[in-house]
Amino acid sequence: MSTKKKAARVENPKGISPQLLAVLPVNPKPWYLTSHRLILNFLLIGPLLGAASVGFDGEASMMNALQSVSQWRAYFGHPNATMLGLINSIFYLGKLSGVVVASYSIHRWGRKNIMMIGFIILCAGALIQTTSTTLAQLVISRYIVGIGAAVIGLPAPIIIAELAYPTQRGAATSLYNTSFFIGSIFSSWSTYGTFRIHNEWSWRIPSALQAVIPIIEFMICFFIPESPRWLIANDRADEAKKILTKHHAGGDESSPLVAFEMAEISKAIHLEREFKAQGSYLDLVRTKAFRWRSFIAVVIGVAVAWNGNSILSYYLTLVLNTIGITASKDQTLLNGCLAIFNWLSALLGGAYLVDKFGRRTLWLTSTAGMLLTFIIYTVLTSIFASSKEKRMGYAALVMIFVFSFFCNIAWTPLLQAYPVEIFPYQQRARGVTLLYVSNYLMYFIANFCNPLALAALAWKYYIFFDVILAIILVTIYLAFPETKGLTLEEITGIFEGNRLVITDSIIAASTENVNIVADIEKSSKSIA
Repeated sequence: MSTKKKAARVENPKGISPQLLAVLPVNPKPWYLTSHRLILNFLLIGPLLGAASVGFDGEASMMNALQSVSQWRAYFGHPNATMLGLINSIFYLGKLSGVVVASYSIHRWGRKNIMMIGFIILCAGALIQTTSTTLAQLVISRYIVGIGAAVIGLPAPIIIAELAYPTQRGAATSLYNTSFFIGSIFSSWSTYGTFRIHNEWSWRIPSALQAVIPIIEFMICFFIPESPRWLIANDRADEAKKILTKHHAGGDESSPLVAFEMAEISKAIHLEREFKAQGSYLDLVRTKAFRWRSFIAVVIGVAVAWNGNSILSYYLTLVLNTIGITASKDQTLLNGCLAIFNWLSALLGGAYLVDKFGRRTLWLTSTAGMLLTFIIYTVLTSIFASSKEKRMGYAALVMIFVFSFFCNIAWTPLLQAYPVEIFPYQQRARGVTLLYVSNYLMYFIANFCNPLALAALAWKYYIFFDVILAIILVTIYLAFPETKGLTLEEITGIFEGNRLVITDSIIAASTENVNIVADIEKSSKSIA
C-alpha cells in the first residue's frame, strides 16, 4: 500500500485515472533525470517543432513581416488588398491539398514517413519563394509551402500523442502548437534584422530561413520511432512493444505499464473495428458519438479562423495602420515583440496549465477573455477613428496584447491537442483532417475577405468578430467535455457511453504480467 501511495505521489499529478495510476512505476526521479524519458522527450522535439515551421512561413509572421518591408512592396509593385488576400489565401489552398493527400497516406505508410516527406516539400517551397522574381512565382511558392505545412501538421501532433509518456501526453500535445510562436519569433526578428538592407535581400534572406526549422526537424525525426498504435493496427505488435518497453519502461520487459498499454491499445483498436470503424469518412457522422466529436472538430476549425485572432495577427500591418502606427521600423518591432509575448503566454498560460485546470476550463476562460477584450478593442478603435487621439491608439495596441494572451490560453495549445484526444485511433487522422479542412477553408475565405472588409469598413468590421466570439463561447459551454487525466482509450468512454471503455480486467492482467496476446484473443472471442 505504501509503495502505491509513493508511486501516486511521485508519478501522478492530480486527475490521473485510477486505471493508469495502478500500473505506473515507483520512480522518485523527475523525467529529466530518467534517461529513457529524457531521450523520448528529446526525440519528440522533432514533431513538436512542426508548428514552428508553420509559424515561420506564413500564418502570422512571414507575410505579416514582409508586408511591412518597403523593399518587398516595391519589388512586387505594391500589391493591393486583393493581391495580398490572394498571396495569403493561396497558402491555405496548399494546406487543403496537402492534408487531403496526407490523410490517406498516414494510415498506409505511417505517421513518421509522411511527416518526413512534409519537411522536404516545405524546404522546396522555401527555395522557390527565395528565388521569386514575379508575383506568380511567389504565389506558387506559397501554395507549395502550404502543402508542406499540412503534410507536417497532420501526423506531427498525432505521433506526439501516441508516443508520449502517458502522464505527459496532455502537456506534450499542448506544447505542439505553442512552438508555432518559436517560428513566428524567428521570422519576425529575422525580418526586423534585415529590413534595413536596401535591396531585395531584405526579404530574400527571411524567405530562405524558412528552411532552417524543417531541416532541424528532419534530422531529429530521423531517429524517432513510429507510433506504437499505428504498428499495432498494422499487425506489428512486437515492434510496438519494443518501442514502449524502451521509451516508457527503460528496457524493463516485465513492466506492468507496458503490459497495460499494449492490452489497452490492442483491445481498443479491436473494439473500434468490431463496433464502428468501416474505414471511411462516413464513420465521422455514422453515430451520435462520432457526430459529437466531428461537431467539436468543425467548431474549432471554423472558430479559430473567425475568433478575431486572424484579423489581429495576419493583418497586423493593416490593423496598426488603423490606429496610427505606420512606420516600418515600429511595425516590424511590434511584430517581433508580439511573437515573443504570444509564445510565453501560450507556454506559461496554456500548455503549463492544461493538466492543472483541465481543457474545458481553459477553453471557457480563454474565449470569455477574448470576447471581453475584443469588445473593448472595438470601442477604442472607434474612438480613435473619430478623434485621432494617440492615447486611444496605444490603448487599442495594449488590447491586442491582452487579447493575444487570452487566445493563447486555449486556442494555441489545444487547437490540435483536443481533437487528437477525443477521436479514437481508427478515426484519429480523419478527425484531425476534418479539423484542418474546415480550418483551411475558413482561413482561405477569411484571409481573402479580411483585407477587403478592413479597408472598406475599418473599425466597424470588428463588430462582426464580437458577435462571433459570443456564439463560440456559448457553443463551447454546451458541447466541449473535460478530458483531463484520462488515457486516449479512456476518453472514448465520454463519447461512447462506456461501451468501448477498457475494463479493470486489463489492469489485473497487466499487473500480473500475463500473456497479452492471449488476453486479446479471449476478449475477441467473447465479443464474437
